[in-house]
Amino acid sequence: MKPILVLAIIYVLLMLSPCQAGFLDDFSKILQPQAKQQISLDESTIVKGLKEALATGTERAITAVSKTDGYFGNQLIKILLPAKVRQVADVIGALGYQQQVDEVVLTMNRAAEKAAPKAAVFFGDAIRQMTVEDAKGILNGGDTAATNFFDRKTRSQLFAAFKPTVATNMDKTGATRAYKEMIGKYNVSPLATLAGVPSLDLDTYVTNNALDGLFKMLAEEEKKIRTNPAARTTDVLQKVFGSK
Repeated sequence: MKPILVLAIIYVLLMLSPCQAGFLDDFSKILQPQAKQQISLDESTIVKGLKEALATGTERAITAVSKTDGYFGNQLIKILLPAKVRQVADVIGALGYQQQVDEVVLTMNRAAEKAAPKAAVFFGDAIRQMTVEDAKGILNGGDTAATNFFDRKTRSQLFAAFKPTVATNMDKTGATRAYKEMIGKYNVSPLATLAGVPSLDLDTYVTNNALDGLFKMLAEEEKKIRTNPAARTTDVLQKVFGSK
């Protein structure tokens, strides 16, 4: 009797095994969309968190450089005359024209401060167009990965937008005139010993330095968000950057 019972049990198990396999397959299919949904949610959180971080960082950086003395009062990004031109400026200053030299430096920085707000729209576009891969690269990159992303995506556009504003404000504040007067005074001075005054496209020079300063300030804001929990002002920022 017992051998017959054992054979019966084995037969039943063999008959049920395909059904059992089918059940597991169906269960697996049900779980797969849930797993994909979880992955998608994680990616969405990462992108959302980074977009918040970038929006916060860019806003702070633009605000910092756009205010009066945003460039001029910040030794990290203050726009100075090129080294060779500073040699000329030193000569002019020694001749009693230091005020004119100072005026050139001040007006260069004022022009940069006036142009800086134009960055907001281009940074905003770059944030909106950010892909999941961009976000992952920024999250797992170095301390300035986001700043480097903006530099790649927006610098040429920013230059085109900044330069006309810089030129207008350089003319309005008299920077170009003051610079030419400074060079003219040097050329007729008895101390004009340099081989020649280097040619300088002042508008291009100021525009490039304005952009360099803006990206330096953006890098500073990015480092704060990555390293300082107090700079993570939203739940999403805390979740994304707190997990690193």
